[in-house]
Amino acid sequence: MTSWITIPGGITAPKGYRASGIAAGLKPSGSPDLALIVSDVEAIAAGVFTTNQVCAACVDYCRQKLAHKPSAQAILCNAGQANAGTGIQGYGDAGESALLVAQTLEIPTDLVLLASTGVIGQRIRMEQLRSGIPSLVSALSQSGEMAAKAITTTDTVIKTIAMEMVVGDRPVRIGGMAKGSGMIHPQMATMLGFITCDAVVSPSLWQQMLSRAADASFNQITVDGDTSTNDTLLALANGQSRTPAITERGAEADRLEAMLTAVCVYLARAIARDGEGATCLIEVHVMGTKDDREARIIARTIAGSSLVKSAIFGRDPNWGRIAAAAGRAGVPFNQNDLRIQLGDTRLMDHGQPLNFDHTVAHLYLQQAASGAYLQDDTVLIQVSVGDGPGCGVGWGCDLSYDYVKINAEYTT
Repeated sequence: MTSWITIPGGITAPKGYRASGIAAGLKPSGSPDLALIVSDVEAIAAGVFTTNQVCAACVDYCRQKLAHKPSAQAILCNAGQANAGTGIQGYGDAGESALLVAQTLEIPTDLVLLASTGVIGQRIRMEQLRSGIPSLVSALSQSGEMAAKAITTTDTVIKTIAMEMVVGDRPVRIGGMAKGSGMIHPQMATMLGFITCDAVVSPSLWQQMLSRAADASFNQITVDGDTSTNDTLLALANGQSRTPAITERGAEADRLEAMLTAVCVYLARAIARDGEGATCLIEVHVMGTKDDREARIIARTIAGSSLVKSAIFGRDPNWGRIAAAAGRAGVPFNQNDLRIQLGDTRLMDHGQPLNFDHTVAHLYLQQAASGAYLQDDTVLIQVSVGDGPGCGVGWGCDLSYDYVKINAEYTT
């Protein structure tokens, strides 16, 4: 039984946070495109970033800031222009963006972190951003919905969550919001994730918690196999819950990390389900490996297989594609130990194909596509490769005609 509950409020649910989102004119569509998250006080900050060698200016900027000082008070995110592949000028734009926010909030510049999303190779429209910052700061409130809208690009829904647990006799909360729909195959961790927390946590422990949470969540999702130039996960912990400080591993630290991981998993699943053109979420459970790392590798390989994704879209229970994906994941196992299950239907056991009702399996896939978003619309694939203690989960989505259409016309 979990020790936390889901609560309303999203990114501003924890104490001492405000957020805003406005349409500054960065997107041609005129939709919200500039978001700001602010803590009332300086907060401990942690980050996990893309490993893509072609990374956005905001990624370089945040890495340098956090390496120098693991704290922050504000996060600015622009949508419309990725500001990746923009050279020295793009980095200068990032620095000016942070300076403008710091001056308007009257805080030190090194307490501002940045994120960007949009078309690679395009610099931020600085004239619109400069004009928008005062309005963005004026719009700060304890509602984070507009901020969650302002970070989206091809997303069809906003992705936000908040959870609460009790430490001693006081509530501790974690809020989160994310964006992502295409170019999703994080290696860091275009996906962005932002976390707020009101616990008191030491900087090194907070970074460790976030890295492990990312490994169990954002690093286990895939939509199209492409790692973005801008993947960024930033987390603030401002201590405003006034609970005892958590400075080392222990029972309270484990509880807080479990809630942090749950927030990240919810947001990661939401990103996978909102994959461009997707009709359902694919969830892959793998067990029987030497350790959890190996199980996660197999799960993510299956979830990312174009053939598996296409079969799911076609409502075709083609388990051979699942077996082939598991076998090429780079994790050694005896194929005679392989077991595959689709929903409640066992397809393969001890490396041998089983007779099963194709009509029932086909109907299961059809029902998943017509279920409620992120509730009943999940295709569950279960795979066992042995008797080891390792287990892991990966998430993806089906590959539809619409994915090709969306990305064929992305900039035209």
